[in-house]
Amino acid sequence: MAARGARRLLGSLWIALLLGQPDPAGAAARSSSQSPAGSTVRTFTPFYFLVEPVDTLSVRGAFIILNCSAYCEPSPKIEWKKDGTFLNLVSDDRRQLLPNGSLLINSVVHSKHNKPDEGYYQCVATVESLGTIVSRTAKLTVAGLPRFTSQPESTSVYRGNSVILNCEVNADLVPFVRWEQDRQPLFLDDRVFTLPSGALIISNVTDGDGGLYRCVIESGGSPKYSDEAELKILPDPEVPLNLVFLRQPSSLTKVTGQSAVFPCVTAGFPTPVVRWMKNEEELTIDGSEKFLLLAGGSLEISDITEDDAGTYACIVDNGNETIEAQADLTVQAPPEFLKQPDNIYAHESMDIVFECEVTGKPTPTVKWIKNGDMVIPSDYFKIVKEHNLQVLGLVKSDEGFYQCIAENDVGNAQAGAQLIILEHAPATTGPLPSAPRDVVASLVSTRFIKLTWRTPASDPHGDNLTYTVFYTKEGINRERVENTSRPGEMQVTIQNLMPETVYVFRVVAQNKHGPGESSVPLKVATQPEVQLPGPAPNIRAYANSPTSITVTWDTPLSGNGEIQNYKLYYMEKGTDNEQDVDVGGHSYTINGLKKYTEYSFRVVAYNKHGPGVSTQDVVVQTLSDVPSAAPQNLSLEVRNSKSIMIHWQLPPAGTHNGLITGYKIRYRKASRKSEVTESIGGTQLFQLIEGLERGTEYSFRVAALTSNGTGPSTDWISAETFESDLDETRVPEVPSSLHVRPLVTSIVVSWTPPENQNIVVRGYAIGYGIGSPHAQTIKVDYKQRYYTIENLDPSSHYVITLKAFNNVGEGIPLYESAVTRPHTDTSEVDLFVINAPYTPVPDPSPMMPPVGVQASILSHDTIRITWADNSLPKNQKITDARYYTVRWKTNIPANTKYKTANTTTLSYLVTSLKPNTLYEFSVMVTKGRRSSTWSMTAHGTTFELVPTSPPKDVTVVSKEGKPRTIIVNWQPPSEANGKITGYIIYYSTDVNAEIHDWVIEPVVGNRLTHQIQELTLDTPYYFKIQARNSKGMGPMSEAVQFRTPKADSSDKMPNDQALGSSGKGSRPLDIGPDYKPPMSGSNSPHGSPTSPLDSNMLLVIIVSVGVITIVIVVIVAVFCTRRTTSHQKKKRAACKSVNGSHKYKGNSKDVKPPDLWIHHERLELKPIDKSPDPNPIMTDTPIPRNSQDITPVDNSMDSNIHQRRNSYRGHESEDSMSTLAGRRGMRPKMMMPFDSQPPQQSVRNTPSTDTMPASSSQTCCADHQEPESATASYLANAQEEDSGQSLPTAHVRPSHPLKSFAVPAVPPTGSTYDPALPSTPLLTQQASNHPVHSVKTASIGTLGRTRPPMPVVVPSAPDVQETTRMLEDSESNYEPDELTKEMAHLEGLMKDLNAITTA
Repeated sequence: MAARGARRLLGSLWIALLLGQPDPAGAAARSSSQSPAGSTVRTFTPFYFLVEPVDTLSVRGAFIILNCSAYCEPSPKIEWKKDGTFLNLVSDDRRQLLPNGSLLINSVVHSKHNKPDEGYYQCVATVESLGTIVSRTAKLTVAGLPRFTSQPESTSVYRGNSVILNCEVNADLVPFVRWEQDRQPLFLDDRVFTLPSGALIISNVTDGDGGLYRCVIESGGSPKYSDEAELKILPDPEVPLNLVFLRQPSSLTKVTGQSAVFPCVTAGFPTPVVRWMKNEEELTIDGSEKFLLLAGGSLEISDITEDDAGTYACIVDNGNETIEAQADLTVQAPPEFLKQPDNIYAHESMDIVFECEVTGKPTPTVKWIKNGDMVIPSDYFKIVKEHNLQVLGLVKSDEGFYQCIAENDVGNAQAGAQLIILEHAPATTGPLPSAPRDVVASLVSTRFIKLTWRTPASDPHGDNLTYTVFYTKEGINRERVENTSRPGEMQVTIQNLMPETVYVFRVVAQNKHGPGESSVPLKVATQPEVQLPGPAPNIRAYANSPTSITVTWDTPLSGNGEIQNYKLYYMEKGTDNEQDVDVGGHSYTINGLKKYTEYSFRVVAYNKHGPGVSTQDVVVQTLSDVPSAAPQNLSLEVRNSKSIMIHWQLPPAGTHNGLITGYKIRYRKASRKSEVTESIGGTQLFQLIEGLERGTEYSFRVAALTSNGTGPSTDWISAETFESDLDETRVPEVPSSLHVRPLVTSIVVSWTPPENQNIVVRGYAIGYGIGSPHAQTIKVDYKQRYYTIENLDPSSHYVITLKAFNNVGEGIPLYESAVTRPHTDTSEVDLFVINAPYTPVPDPSPMMPPVGVQASILSHDTIRITWADNSLPKNQKITDARYYTVRWKTNIPANTKYKTANTTTLSYLVTSLKPNTLYEFSVMVTKGRRSSTWSMTAHGTTFELVPTSPPKDVTVVSKEGKPRTIIVNWQPPSEANGKITGYIIYYSTDVNAEIHDWVIEPVVGNRLTHQIQELTLDTPYYFKIQARNSKGMGPMSEAVQFRTPKADSSDKMPNDQALGSSGKGSRPLDIGPDYKPPMSGSNSPHGSPTSPLDSNMLLVIIVSVGVITIVIVVIVAVFCTRRTTSHQKKKRAACKSVNGSHKYKGNSKDVKPPDLWIHHERLELKPIDKSPDPNPIMTDTPIPRNSQDITPVDNSMDSNIHQRRNSYRGHESEDSMSTLAGRRGMRPKMMMPFDSQPPQQSVRNTPSTDTMPASSSQTCCADHQEPESATASYLANAQEEDSGQSLPTAHVRPSHPLKSFAVPAVPPTGSTYDPALPSTPLLTQQASNHPVHSVKTASIGTLGRTRPPMPVVVPSAPDVQETTRMLEDSESNYEPDELTKEMAHLEGLMKDLNAITTA
């Protein structure tokens, strides 16, 4: 709302300026480009940097140039700052200012104790009387003295393996490091390359790699050489070698746009294969422009973006073993402006805000510069909304250039704007109001004052007056302004004042002529606030121990009386239970705090009036300590006769007392006097203990470690290794026996193990339920031989099943049934003992499984699982050491394994799921040695996400028999992330064209094939495909190239006779001086292999039939026309005049115009079939995509017309190529430039029911012309009026925007352009030796082919300049003429025909 209000004020200022009236609201005007009209307004002056200095690395003794150039009129003065201080370049013999403003430093000086050139440089541009701007800050780094932190060492390597030779130097020296082999420069390639640290990696070592290696630092002066190291090549080992890492990837921090290399160099035999994962997903490297797998397995990431951040894992496998290492990539981004400050117009006393919005990683800090000086926040210059600069109560001196400087650890940037203070426009002629009367402060508070007044004496009603209140602190000349909210209002409340401060107020009334007199200044003092203390400054807190923190502070600056005491408030962060303690001095130590826990502190000072202003919170964490509790849920799993796997959980929350750095495992034989063995592991929650003795019982305990030491251990628990390595490649066999004894509410189950003792049994699964054993399942230890099922219903029939299980799965079940006793049965036995010496007595009641499991979908990869636990109190508060295990999986693919996670709360957030995937979830609870069964499953489908991979396997093939039609096939994207709702096919003849210039072919639904028609022959096309789902568009596939075939005469389709359209206007046909008709009436522009004799005979036959047909039609036409009206005779006379008066000198060949007949006056076309439709097509006809898009019309007379068609070829123009977007969105009109003069009337189509037959029209308007006028008459002349002439049909085949079209021919060589001629050719003369375009074009008109005519409305032609520009780059290409003599015979026939029609 505030922004909209500000814009309204700005608009009112512009209107006031344009009308010469004062601004009633005194609002500031904002502009980003130009000033408003009016002599009183100055325009903004363009003043900015063309080039700014960049960070530079140099070496000692070199010379460097820091570039800087600024634009302004007049030219600015350039100065330089180093580390914030101006450089005196006049007396400096090493540093000098170049004419363009750049800084030249000769012979860079750098030593251990003298570094005068290293530092931060800034360019400062100043224009007198205008202002100053500063550039971004550039860091100059000088490489230190060449030193090696590590040098190569002699080593040997097996042939085919990889090797690393170290040469570690300072980071600033790495660009100056090179390597030598046998004292000769070593050339690097994809097999031999260096790491960013300078180390050399040689992969797939060959015998030629042996020799002496050393690295060289060339940083100016004499080079510095490392020690030489000999590399020996060993033959292939005959036995496998263990995989080892020679260099693992290490975590990196990079800036966007840089490259990163994660080394992953291993040695072993057989030669391993390396693959990479990112965030636990396979990384696709083949064909990627982003990722490159270097020889040996290292990964290079180029042009880093913020999306590349994550965890990268290198997985190495040689068939015998697999090793893995991972590292994190952190991406930082320099500051970038999302919104730059705008230029602002404003009046004095106004308040303005310069907006500046930036982004970057880490988050940039923002400071403001005015005319090169730092803006220090004050009462009138304030930083609002983190980055914006607010200036209150403008004065004239506030004019100038303001710059927003954003910087973070990896860069800085600047953007500026100009502030111009406007003079008030002079008042218009008319009476101005006098001063408002009786200005009084009707309400005075500590921080606001309400003013009221009466209307001026000059205007006692004052309904149309507005008022402006100016106010300032006494003694300060910077006035601020406040306006009344509506005309006639005579009060205003001034907010945000300071207590106990004197302010001066004055009021000015304004009418339509301008502002009037100011009222007498009124001084008002705000009320004093209660004399309370201010906040205590310099509050600090630091931890003394794991349980105590000391807080210190100083006396408040505004004490307002004697401080009696302080109150220190503190609370654990994340809670709302704040505690306080009274303190008499300036420090206090709080004891009894929780270990390694964050606390917040604040201090309030008290005086006799009460508590003062609180300080800001300070947060500090107590020191870490050893854990105060043991790990939870320790369990043992006997793997075989020599190893036991130990599992445990973290110590309870709140007892870690620091970061857990590892775990200490102690184990011993169960005999009391055996020696204890210690093993320290990492932070994983499991450990495999190997090398144990067979058939021996071992005891284990685990303790957690922090940096402070070892915490308490768990209790000892024991397990016995197997006597022999039992088989665990198959499930256990069926237990040998199962016995049940029912009681009233329980059943005692006992069993014996399977008879085959050679198969591992890790436990037993007991299932039970009324009528079915699948209602509940309980798992017990492999040593257990009986179990009591509790909480059953009396007098109920239960079915019980028992299965032995191991890590492979569950074995064959054994079934039994029992009926619990009724309540009246008192014979229940309290104790049921079976001789099982190794079986401890189990707990009497199993854990109840969680209930009410629900899955709440949060996003495309996150689902929250919640549940309830009936074994907890009603408030569901967990007070014991139980924990819950959540498991989940998806059924696609079918063999997906469960994933699990543990939690001690009643909910869990499952992340890193796949989009649009159905998952099932279940929960179990564990307490001590007891666990529940898995709960009922809950299902949830993650939300869809836009496709994250392009369609796959894009192929393009030509359709058999239709060379202009291609078929595109593809496969769905591998990461569709939802239901595919369609595809978009992009194609173009220029792979480098902007994507908005590619043609779009939409495909609806999930079809995987599509046809594209009407393409140009023998032309390379590039295709890309993009998938979409309900969330949006996915990435595009890589461009696939396909060249359309070269069609011979048998392949030509009717589509080949289409008139191409550039989308901006079709050009009239141009018959060049070298044109000859194709042989034998072939459709192919390349001619025909038919012999000349056959061609002549065929042509004579065709011409004879055509002439006879035309003569018959003409006789019928003459007979019909004798009965026409005098109006029709005038039309025929006009047609004769047109045909007889236009002669164009310079073309001696008889050339027939194409079948597109054009009336020069109207530029109108009429269907030849005399459609009875009373409303013929009057709209601009979009170019259809193919011949199937055209509505067929009557073509009964079309065969006669097509008997004498010539085939034309033309050059594909640049215009046709520039409108590839013709298929997207709005298609262009057909523009056909015919006249050199602009048309004088709009296009129209007048239907006529009394028109001449089509054949007669053709004879009159075309066949009667001489060869010269045949071209000229349809090109251009509008000298005569023929309002009633019926228009012939334009037989125009639709053309694809990418196809070529027939280009009008130029006049023959030697002809001149004479503007005085009655018929002016549209094109200027072209040389005959112009290069020939390679794209084969479609032809207009083909002998022997019939096509349905298309009604077309032709818009107005463009003027001469535009038409000439459209065609000036076109070139014609024609086939050799082999029928010159036959054309002479045709000329005679045409003259005879003309004589008949004019008789």
